[in-house]
Amino acid sequence: MSIDLLRFQREQHVHDQRNHFDILSLSKNDRLKHYGLHYAKYVGRLARGADEGKSVERTLVDTFLVSLSAANTLHQNLSTLDFSAGSKPQIDPVYVFAEAAGRFADACEKIDHMEEFVPLARRANADVIQWVLDFAQERHVDLETGVLARRKELAARQFYIAE
Repeated sequence: MSIDLLRFQREQHVHDQRNHFDILSLSKNDRLKHYGLHYAKYVGRLARGADEGKSVERTLVDTFLVSLSAANTLHQNLSTLDFSAGSKPQIDPVYVFAEAAGRFADACEKIDHMEEFVPLARRANADVIQWVLDFAQERHVDLETGVLARRKELAARQFYIAE
């Protein structure tokens, strides 16, 4: 799957400025913690399986959007990373996401202890994106279409006064 991650990052930055200024107003450390909580929420959705009201496809798109925002916060240029090889096959794709989300949370926890966290957060975020790309391909999810639809839905929820 060929995807222009830098374009997606740029578009996410514009989307976040218009629709998520409350989050962009947080310190970078607090933003990373916010994204880590999103990852935990999405792992929970997937773990609930059929008991979850939100579709796997929506969760996949939501995860992708958050991972783009996290990459922007981390100054992580995703276009420089090699996602072509794909991740190692796993029996349970939820495990792959949960493991990477757990490492992202570990990085966020290190912030409060003033320990080095950026490399760990970047690696975990890259692994989340790798999971999204692999899982989208496996489930035949069109990320481009899903992202556009989800951003439109999110933008409609925001009160905004144009200049």
